[in-house]
Amino acid sequence: MARNPKSGSGAVSEATKTEAAKIAKATQKPGQTKEQTKLIAQGIQKGIDQYKKQHKAKSRELDKQRKKYQIHNSTTADESEITEPQETGSGSKLPWILLILSWLLFAAYITLA
Repeated sequence: MARNPKSGSGAVSEATKTEAAKIAKATQKPGQTKEQTKLIAQGIQKGIDQYKKQHKAKSRELDKQRKKYQIHNSTTADESEITEPQETGSGSKLPWILLILSWLLFAAYITLA
């Protein structure tokens, strides 16, 4: 089977080619030949292609970091769910102790005064 010449690392999309041609024509100087404009368009294509590759690499790296962060957070969330009921159990005793203590102190104040 023959490979498609457009597929692979050397292929540039039609959208990139037309965008590069538009930019090259927009910046064309008086007296500039079509060949020079074509070479400028090819340079712009390479720049756009390189930018897209770098952007994809950054996107992949950020996606990997995001997935690691989500996995890490899900495991710590599971651990915190286990410890939360213990904290609420001991935390609910404190208001009752303070209430009883305040009533005892109030009663002692009334009896001594």
